[in-house]
Amino acid sequence: MKSMCLSVAAAAVIGTSLILASASGGAVAAPTGIKNVVLVHGAFADGSGWEAVAKILEKDGYKVSVPQPPETSYAADQKYTKAAIDAMGGPVVLVGHSYGGSIITEAGNDPNVKALVYIAAFAPDEGESCASIEQAVPQASKAFRPDSDGNWWIDPEHFAADFAADIPKEKAAFMAIAQVPISTDSFTHKVTNPAWKTKPTGYMVASSDRSINPIQERMMAKRANAKTIEVNASHVAYMSHPKETAKLIEEMAASAH
Repeated sequence: MKSMCLSVAAAAVIGTSLILASASGGAVAAPTGIKNVVLVHGAFADGSGWEAVAKILEKDGYKVSVPQPPETSYAADQKYTKAAIDAMGGPVVLVGHSYGGSIITEAGNDPNVKALVYIAAFAPDEGESCASIEQAVPQASKAFRPDSDGNWWIDPEHFAADFAADIPKEKAAFMAIAQVPISTDSFTHKVTNPAWKTKPTGYMVASSDRSINPIQERMMAKRANAKTIEVNASHVAYMSHPKETAKLIEEMAASAH
């Protein structure tokens, strides 16, 4: 009799647990679709700007990598990005900001890359470069300057207004003095095989961007047949709108195969 009572009690506990699990969704649910995300920075910035986005993605169950392409040449930037993709050891959503979009456009041909996400980024077609896109419909900023070594910078006094107008002033000021210049080779390299032609693509347009003309961003998103969202943001939309950025990445991850 005692054994029977224990069995009934155990069954009740198990049943109650199952009911509670069903009601609450059980343990913290792992993300569906792709679990790995690689976040690639663009010109004049480094990977630290992705911190808020990375924290959201990690909290939601994703594995995140933030490579640091040196922007010394297009080949070197491809090397660093492909190494990060390989290190994930499985399917990846590849994300690029600004010049990082040009990087992911070629690196995205890796078979482990299942979706691309462009955040206020260049998405060149075959034969195009970042430079040719800027020349076709110029950006608002006139503060880009080359040095004697063939690297390009943003004049620090114009950095906040032209690059990072909607983040805290002290953060924009530090980014200005810590900026990563981009080589002429990186900026003028012509893409040969755009991955967005064969991979699912998402695009965030920054409607107040002064570093890439929003008209060009919308054009690139449209021709890539991208899932597109638009935010009222400066060029660093991923920093001023991390929640929206993470949401777009997660939506692409969930729908990719």
